[in-house]
Amino acid sequence: MGRMLRLSVLDQSPISEGSNGAEALHNTLDLARLTDRLGYHRYWVAEHHGGPMLACASPEVMIGPIAAATERIRVGSGGVMLPHYSPLKVAESFSMLAALFPDRVDLGIGRAPGTDQRTMLALQRDRRTPAPDDFPQQLAELLAYLDGELPAGHPFAPLARVLPGRPARPAPWLLGSSPQSAIWAAELGLPYSFADFINSSGAAIARDYRERFQPSVRNDQPQVAAGVWTICAETDEEAQRLAASGRMAFTLLRQGRLIEVPPVEKALRFLERQGSPIDGRPRSRRTVVGSPQTVRAELEQVAEEYGAEELILVTITHEHAARRRSYELIAEAFGLV
Repeated sequence: MGRMLRLSVLDQSPISEGSNGAEALHNTLDLARLTDRLGYHRYWVAEHHGGPMLACASPEVMIGPIAAATERIRVGSGGVMLPHYSPLKVAESFSMLAALFPDRVDLGIGRAPGTDQRTMLALQRDRRTPAPDDFPQQLAELLAYLDGELPAGHPFAPLARVLPGRPARPAPWLLGSSPQSAIWAAELGLPYSFADFINSSGAAIARDYRERFQPSVRNDQPQVAAGVWTICAETDEEAQRLAASGRMAFTLLRQGRLIEVPPVEKALRFLERQGSPIDGRPRSRRTVVGSPQTVRAELEQVAEEYGAEELILVTITHEHAARRRSYELIAEAFGLV
């Protein structure tokens, strides 16, 4: 590729069968330290609720320990699911993080619930009626707190002036997997992270974002990152074996059956019973799986499709050691080390 491509990490804190959430969270800290040393650009942690497979329900709780355990890498949320929260509370939390770790904190903002309908209701403070679908208004209010731009007559204007971490601010991003999220990001002049691991048909959406982009006080140029589901091993065959664990877990997820990340051999037996070949690929999702040479070529192709300056890699394996090794091999393949 002609331009420099940044590589980053989105960690969903997977819980392996036979392990537990506490170990998964410590694995997240371990992986953050490793990828910081390897030269990855940023490390984001996801928000998921009420399931047995992913441990991180609160990115803002994890960001501080990760930033404290690392030296250089940017740290942030991938993302905070704003419909669950007060914009002021999110602004205060990330203002504090930005003050403690200057110029290293990202605030990735998402609209998806990150869970099922029952858990969404449990997360609500007022459960008498469903929460309103007012994400654009929430997002505008959150950005106004961070920018100190609430109108003088607004009842909450004084609160924007006293965010606890001022003058430090987090760098806001909008996350999405749909055309609407691209429109909001462009109109607000926000950098945009598209979840290719959810919707692999996002190249046209990214182009639309660039065409619509309006410069803002935060960014004068559009910025695109694509999140890609990736597993790298020494050979294509070994990477496909490792990917079996995630394939089994997500096959059952689509059937409404939530499980921990299964061991490889168990997953291979499941896929065989399903009549699914070991090197099969999900029809609805892109997976970049293979040797370092294979993975580099496919990731560069994804970046070209999106016109992306950055790829954010999502890796789920049963063994934490295999996940560490995947990021090591990719760093070597791209010359990050």
